[in-house]
Amino acid sequence: MPPAKPRMISVEDAQAVIRKTKVAPRAERTPLPKALGRVLARDLVSRIAMPPFDKSAMDGFAINSRDASESFRIVEMIPAGAVPAKAVRKGECAKIMTGGMLPRGADRVVRRELAVEDGGRVRFTGRDDGPNICFKGEDVKPGDIVLRKGALLRPQEIGILASMGAAEVDVFERPAVGVIATGSEIVAPGRPLLPGRIHDSNSFSLAAQVESCGAVVKVRRRAADTPKDIRRAVASALETCRLVLVSGGVSAGDLDYVPGVLRDLGVGISFEQISVQPGKPTVFGTRGGTVVFGVPGNPVSTFVIFEVFVKPILFRMMGHEYQPLTVSGTLTRPLLRRRTERAAFVPVRITGDRVERPEYHGSAHIQALGGANGLVYIPAGSEGYPEGSRVDVRLL
Repeated sequence: MPPAKPRMISVEDAQAVIRKTKVAPRAERTPLPKALGRVLARDLVSRIAMPPFDKSAMDGFAINSRDASESFRIVEMIPAGAVPAKAVRKGECAKIMTGGMLPRGADRVVRRELAVEDGGRVRFTGRDDGPNICFKGEDVKPGDIVLRKGALLRPQEIGILASMGAAEVDVFERPAVGVIATGSEIVAPGRPLLPGRIHDSNSFSLAAQVESCGAVVKVRRRAADTPKDIRRAVASALETCRLVLVSGGVSAGDLDYVPGVLRDLGVGISFEQISVQPGKPTVFGTRGGTVVFGVPGNPVSTFVIFEVFVKPILFRMMGHEYQPLTVSGTLTRPLLRRRTERAAFVPVRITGDRVERPEYHGSAHIQALGGANGLVYIPAGSEGYPEGSRVDVRLL
């Protein structure tokens, strides 16, 4: 009896299955200079006030706002980092630089553009509406949660951590990932192409996508289209990696051995097909704490399936709930299709408000991705969108 045909599930159901799969992020401590792209493993609670003292917001003169003197004697100059030596009294002021600590007795800084200095004294041609002071604790108070657990550490978060005095940071581990490209026809870039052969692009693009998320590619291999070779590569990756990606060999052809090999190796498969274009023959399963994806061999399919289905769970392994950034724009040409039974993710390029579809010949046309910076989703049952439609673009 031939094997039962795999049941095809919707995009939404596939995402729900993946979302319900439990993963356990592991924490570690890392030096701040190594924390870029990592995910915070615990709330950052401030031990200090920010600013830690009242300081000038600009270059100017620190005075008492109630002092109505026509001119003021300059008693000292306060650069950033210095502690004022004198209090400001009636008829006095302190020349102060941006970031300088406010002296006792002063509650306002008059910016230097409104000041005329002469012989150690200064008079003002006007006064600002505001005090031009950054007050102690106005940004952060001791005990405030500055960054929450699960925050992705971008350059701005690194700056915040540094401002809090954090020399080391508790972050989640970067999960080890195995990338296996199957296909007897693929050869490494740099090697000559014999008749019938193509260069391996999938292991490189998948590895780049993994690393762009902040995870670590621990295993990267090519496997011929034989059960023995595929089994050897996958078994090795399952032993050392928390997520394994296998490209190719997942459809219903005579040489598509991946689903059977995964079952033989003890992987519990949740689904084998998604009602999506490109990427219908996508396999998802788990073995213990390891997550496994089998993705189609066509490179656009491989790329799109990673972006839509793999990336969210990979980020969850690092303690972060990933949400793709979307923007809206106007189609400059129709984005229509004849077959509507599956949902579709279509590569597009958005520039300002203009959304254009690059030349695209199908899921093997990897060069189309070079002209794309986003994906437009077309739901199952929809013919697409006419010219002038407003569409949401999932940025890449």
